[in-house]
Amino acid sequence: MRVNESIENYLEMILILQNKKGYVRSIDIATALGVTKPSVSHAMKLLRENQYIVMNPDGSIVLTESGSEIAERMYERHRILAQFLMSLGVDEETAFNDACKIEHDISDESFEAICRHTKAGN
Repeated sequence: MRVNESIENYLEMILILQNKKGYVRSIDIATALGVTKPSVSHAMKLLRENQYIVMNPDGSIVLTESGSEIAERMYERHRILAQFLMSLGVDEETAFNDACKIEHDISDESFEAICRHTKAGN
């Protein structure tokens, strides 16, 4: 399965919710992403089939090692890109929204250059 932007967003949101609440349910994902419960159900089916998540008997969702790797990579990109944009004077809300769009398309080379630049400025 090719990991597309939608899959990356779902995995990242699972990680964020897990860190925030300690557990994740489908309804939490739907609410956080502003999508319908059937959309989340379909996405969770794909994520399970591709071994990015497991569903516990209580309905909670847990990232597998491969799912966690993708989620953590996307979350790191999101945070660093948002911080970079804010350092340029972009307001926080806009920076986080734009970072969400950029994180999926930016090349590793460009992202690493931003990381180096950001560290040099600190």
